[in-house]
Order: sequence, then structure tokens, then C-alpha cells
Amino acid sequence: MKKRFGIDIDGTVTCPTTFVPYLNEEFDLNITLDDIKQYDFMPLVSVSEKEFAAWFKKMEPEIYSNSPLAEGAKDILKSWENEHELYFISARGTHLLDLTKEWFTVNELRYNDIHLIGSHDKIEAARKYEVDIFFEDKHDNAVNLHEELRIPVILFNTPYNQEPIPEGVIRVNNWQEANEWVKNWFKNS
Repeated sequence: MKKRFGIDIDGTVTCPTTFVPYLNEEFDLNITLDDIKQYDFMPLVSVSEKEFAAWFKKMEPEIYSNSPLAEGAKDILKSWENEHELYFISARGTHLLDLTKEWFTVNELRYNDIHLIGSHDKIEAARKYEVDIFFEDKHDNAVNLHEELRIPVILFNTPYNQEPIPEGVIRVNNWQEANEWVKNWFKNS
């Protein structure tokens, strides 16, 4: 039976280390993903929020165009593309839609839709597409999506999302574990 998957892009489909080299170069840091203990980069940099926001806006096209895929993401997503409907729902701003679609084309990933909402509140988009399950890396998004929509949410494990999770939010370490969970979910439903 075909299901609708809601899938975040950054840190989920793309590698969570994507931003690390850019932060290191611009702000003279020497960090790794393990140093990012919260979703916000501000505690890591020594500039104002305004300066950081200006830098980020300038760098967005380069960063998002060159984001590497998370390990295993392409194979799993390709295996799902004919079996399920894939709705990519991202906090990226709508001005990045063409660039995002181009990234999907270059990486040979198909989608039913790409929805860029410009904020982290993905509940309305997930509701609009009537997704059956969601894949996310941001802790509060995962919890809110699960609690509001009563759907399972796969949370990709990173140093920045270690807060406790309720039942119904499933922590996985990689795309292979996510795929195994999905297969068991299908068997048991």
C-alpha cells in the first residue's frame, strides 16, 4: 500500500556535516559535527546575529547547491520513489526553490513535491500533504509533528538533537536503520 512520506532536506537527506567546513572557514573555527550541541550555530561564532544572518543569506546558494547527500540516503530514497509518494518539506526559504530542484536533479532524486516553507513549523505542510510518516533531524520539529499529527517521526540522530523523545518519535543513526524501521512498520500495520 502506497504511503506518503514527509521528508526534511537539510541534515536528513543532506549530510549533517554540510555547514561545518563553511563555518570553520568563515569564522576561523576548528569544529566538527560533534561540537554542534544545539540546532542554532550562534553559540559557535563570535559575531552578532545580524552579521551571521547576512553571511548565511549570502552563502545559502553555495552551501545548498553543494550539500553532500547523507550516507545511504540516495539508495533508500530511490528504492522508495516508485513505492511511495515523497514530499520534501524544508525550512529553506521559497527563494531557494529552483536551486533546490536543481540539486535534486543533479543527485538523481525524484519527488512528488518540494515544499519550502521558510520556517521550521512543518505541521501545516505535513497536514496539507496528509503524510503518514515524517523524517527529520530537528528535535522539536520531530516531537511537534508527532504530537500534533499522531504520526511516526523518524529522527536522525545527531549531536544537536539529544533531548528525550516521546514514544512515536524513533531515533535512527542512518538511512539503513530508517528503512528497516519502515519495513517493520509496514509488516505490523
